[in-house]
Amino acid sequence: MLFERDDELTLFDSMLDDLCGRAGEGSAPNGGLLAIAGSAGLGKTTLVAEVRRKAAARGCTLLAARGSEQEEGVAFHVVRQLVQPVLASSSEDEHRKILGSWYDIVAPAVGLVASRDEVAPDPQGVRDGLDWLVTRFAVQYAPVVLVVDDAHWADEETLAWLTSFALRASDLPLLIVVAYRPEELPRHAAEFRRLATRHGSRPLDLSPFTPGAVSDLVRDMLGEGGDELFARECWALTAGNPYEAVELVARIRDRGIKPQYVNATELRELASAVRGSGLIDRLERLGPSAVRLTWAVAVLGTDADRDMAAGVAGLGAEEMADAVERLRDARILAAPGDAPSRLDFFHPLVGTAVYRAIPAAMRVAMHGQAAFAVSEAGLGATSAARHIMEMHPESDRWAVCQLRAAARDYLRAGAPDAARRCLARALREPPALEERAEVLYELGCSALLNEPATTVNHLKAALEEPELAPELRESVTYRLAQALAHTDRMGEAAAVVAAEAKHSTSARTRLRMQAETFQWNAFRADEEDSPTRSRSLAKLAEHLNGRGKAERYILGLRAWDAMVRGEPAETALRYAEQALEGGLPWTDDNWGFEVPILVALTFMYCDQPGRADDLFSQGIADCERKGWRGAHLSFGLTLLGYIKFHRGRLAEAEDLVHSGLRIADRVGQQIPAQWFALGILIEILLARGRVQEAQELSDTYNYGQVVPDAVVYPDSETVYSELLIARGLRTDAEERLRAVGRRLEPRGMRNPMWCPWRPLLAQTIAHTDPGGAAEIAQEGIEIARRFGTPGAIGRALHAAAKVASGADSLALMAEAVRQLEKSPAAYELAQALVDHGAMLSRAGLPQDAADLLMRGLESAALCGADALAARAREELAASGLRPLQLRAIDSDSLTAQEKAVAERAAQGWENRRIADELGTKERTVELLLSGAFRKLGTNRDGLAGLLPHQSRGSGTRGVPSP
Repeated sequence: MLFERDDELTLFDSMLDDLCGRAGEGSAPNGGLLAIAGSAGLGKTTLVAEVRRKAAARGCTLLAARGSEQEEGVAFHVVRQLVQPVLASSSEDEHRKILGSWYDIVAPAVGLVASRDEVAPDPQGVRDGLDWLVTRFAVQYAPVVLVVDDAHWADEETLAWLTSFALRASDLPLLIVVAYRPEELPRHAAEFRRLATRHGSRPLDLSPFTPGAVSDLVRDMLGEGGDELFARECWALTAGNPYEAVELVARIRDRGIKPQYVNATELRELASAVRGSGLIDRLERLGPSAVRLTWAVAVLGTDADRDMAAGVAGLGAEEMADAVERLRDARILAAPGDAPSRLDFFHPLVGTAVYRAIPAAMRVAMHGQAAFAVSEAGLGATSAARHIMEMHPESDRWAVCQLRAAARDYLRAGAPDAARRCLARALREPPALEERAEVLYELGCSALLNEPATTVNHLKAALEEPELAPELRESVTYRLAQALAHTDRMGEAAAVVAAEAKHSTSARTRLRMQAETFQWNAFRADEEDSPTRSRSLAKLAEHLNGRGKAERYILGLRAWDAMVRGEPAETALRYAEQALEGGLPWTDDNWGFEVPILVALTFMYCDQPGRADDLFSQGIADCERKGWRGAHLSFGLTLLGYIKFHRGRLAEAEDLVHSGLRIADRVGQQIPAQWFALGILIEILLARGRVQEAQELSDTYNYGQVVPDAVVYPDSETVYSELLIARGLRTDAEERLRAVGRRLEPRGMRNPMWCPWRPLLAQTIAHTDPGGAAEIAQEGIEIARRFGTPGAIGRALHAAAKVASGADSLALMAEAVRQLEKSPAAYELAQALVDHGAMLSRAGLPQDAADLLMRGLESAALCGADALAARAREELAASGLRPLQLRAIDSDSLTAQEKAVAERAAQGWENRRIADELGTKERTVELLLSGAFRKLGTNRDGLAGLLPHQSRGSGTRGVPSP
């Protein structure tokens, strides 16, 4: 019977009515969250039991779990309690069917049979997989009530998942109930503490019993003959704590004390036996067998079944049975539950008191016995590791082996923090001399994402170990450089791999370390001699053919360097293709994904964003399959958005970059993934005309005020200058852009496609220094012509036209349009069309202007460039022209005419020959090709590589060879 909990139960009944009623009506689900907070003994567990009873009575599916003080460090311990009962009735094949592509990501976390693949998903990937699994349960077994009692003892991984997932409950036929002691929530549970508030409610704070409730309790348990003064004394001795009050009254009943005030003097002794040392005294009076058994149960935690507890306690079968009976009679052990062989304490407070009362030496010894017992029982390395963590280090190789195995299991389950704790303990054991370097390496790898600075120390120590095999030394060096880079120490990262390249006796290792040296130097914002690095890289790449990964990575870096420096695009593309010939996987743990990303982006900057789009889509799919849904996925989505931006698909680009930024925010603050996302998102917002929104985003993240130590793209200073220009702050923009030039020019980073500081500077100073602006713009044209892509040349001509005047301006703008028509740069073409149309209109040529403005309006609308489209309409109206209905259709599919001209162009036909063959005008061919370039994401040079894919299965006739 529950006392003084009517309000709480009424609220739960209301939420349950909402859940069950709506789930049965087929309408939108109406789940929710109920948080129950209260100090120890205030009745949370009893209330949760009543919640479970009511939910079961209403036909709800129950997913229930309870945190455990001893298993708080066991990753996903509570998650497994929640989902394993539902999964238990299914086979592995059925599990794979239920989980689909999530199986290998989620299986280790929920305790299912995992593949032997050593893939380690990141924590966010596992949380996303758990979201999917529990969402499926909620829909398949609706309505569902998910209950977590003693959540303050839940493992960190479960709390992190539950905190993020609980916000979805209102959209599902799912009611989440959590009960916890607020004063005992760990430091890492700060977000969990605010969970109820974020869900639009507040926790139910349980209060102690009033004197009236204790009086009702006394009458209910002892009969109606009691007096109020006796009951009030019971209340005073327990301060109204429900657990203590119930236990005290139970002791009174067991002793046969009449509930009269004349007997109140006997209550104090009974009350002291309910908790703390009094409880232990009462336990000891039950005899040594009972004491040893409770110690074993306290040490084993949820692993405590009768046989295992008997083994750890050293009790025979008869002695064990007698001890269990006496402990249950004494309300120290709970009565048998759903699993009759399992032993549990009557209340968590009892378990805490017993564990803390075990003498320290005995507790350590019993954890040692428990470690062997759970290992022999086949419960796995993680179960054994929990006990080894409580033992004294004593150079035990078995302990080190178990801890390393547990760390591997935790990494496979997406719990690197738990793995790190195991390996740190293994290091203290300590391991044998020949194992020490391996343990240091594993420890460094486990802490890389969350504590890269700590990783550096462990890996440096590993490199100093005398027993270090060459292959392990290579892996340690690579990870050390990676950790240094993650802590913005790019120079040190490059120095580490450069030193290893000099000292290694293996040609393969030297080449690998050279590749790493080139990579980390390329990312350094403070590199002192970039031209020398570029020359060395170019010289080395000339002699490579991509036979191994190291060679392919060097070729990929050469492609990127050639593009950034503005060498002819065909040079960059040749090396990029060579790098891809043998494969550049994104998800190779031993190589990283930086170079594959650089190679894909090389295609984007070289007027082939369609090819980059395909490479990124494949890479992102690989990351998702592997469960890499943190920084890797953030980069992937963000840069795929950048590719879409270069293709003129602004709305799609914005959505992708927002997704990438959300993931980056979850990973951490002031990290490279954020810098990339912010710069790209600001560019997109400016292109869409949302200047105020871009400024607010910049202010929120302090963008433009802090310069990253690593090279990021788009360049943050240049992007912030664009924002300043859009706000009319040209003087500030000029100062920043000149600083960008001073930073990039000595490094030879001149490609305006990669960093357009020149055209922006020309635009900024056009009113104050027109001669200087024209000179800078002309220099930009020369650099663009050297690079050689129509997109680069068209952009440079467009910039020059905007700072020129008169006939020169018109001529430059007309040429800009012609070049951009040959590129996939849909947004830039729309800009040039509108600008050219506006110029012709002002020059008194309204009919010539009309066609350009109309094409510009259509292109801007298709791109999602709302401000540009509005400007095109204004220009048409100012010319006395009424915008016609838009003719363009937003589709990636080529029209029959576009396909016909594109197929012929791909085979090397000139436009005139295509026009003659198809019986149309050469200008019509140019416009049809322009549409094909935009849709396919390429210029003329890339058509041959994309059209076979585009035409597969189309059933169209082939094109005759030229």
